[in-house]
Amino acid sequence: MAYSGARILAEDLLFRPMHSLIDQSLHSKLGATTTNGDGFGIGWYGEGPRPALFKSIEPAWNDRNLRELATQIRSGMLFAHVRASTGSPVQRSNCHPFRHGNWLWMHNGAVDSYPTIKRDLLLAVDAALYPEILGSTDSEALFFLALTFGLTDDPVAAVARAVGFVEDVARAHGIENPVQMTVATSDGTSLWFFRYSSETLSRSLFYSTDMTALRALHPEVEVLAELGPKARLVVSEPLRDLTGAWNEVPESSAGVVGPYGAEILPFVPVVP
Repeated sequence: MAYSGARILAEDLLFRPMHSLIDQSLHSKLGATTTNGDGFGIGWYGEGPRPALFKSIEPAWNDRNLRELATQIRSGMLFAHVRASTGSPVQRSNCHPFRHGNWLWMHNGAVDSYPTIKRDLLLAVDAALYPEILGSTDSEALFFLALTFGLTDDPVAAVARAVGFVEDVARAHGIENPVQMTVATSDGTSLWFFRYSSETLSRSLFYSTDMTALRALHPEVEVLAELGPKARLVVSEPLRDLTGAWNEVPESSAGVVGPYGAEILPFVPVVP
């Protein structure tokens, strides 16, 4: 889940909705696995440009520290992720979000046969960035490839080059359809999100309707007034059943939410 908008308490996003991220960690309806208990993480922008992180290898529903922190953390840009390991170890450094400078990154999905192509992918990471890689996941490798290909200058183009590179390397190893991803990334001001898979069967991803329109549809829902007119949520699964509240991100698309509005763009990988 990624949130951009007026400053709001983390617990209003993580715990209070009917199908909150914490509920999804136990009872996912659209995910690859129903229960996601291999750790969690939250990242948020508060004082200063560098985001803060809180990660744990505990299941999200069983971490009292998370519940305590969520009652005090207030942010206008917040990321949250629950993890189901696809092969890499259950350890804190493998929990999302990942951070570089003022950037956060989350990824749902997998790079197929990652151990086979891991060396080729990591050798392509900029030498100055390589020491910052702390974990062993394909998700973090994809982040640092995107940084190498210019994430901080042009996020959509950089992710397109990173994905194109992964697909190109995979083809050389005889691996078909290597990339499965929904991604969210932010510099603290804007939020970018992506839905793509090499076989065009991507994991689910939704973004919330314009808040002014949503308030007009549901004036009875008091929490909508707290979110502010520019608030947007990007989620793997809707947080509650609310007519007109959620829009599915189209297959092979990128989206951006920023100070100047929001838009959805086609996403096409590019071999760098």
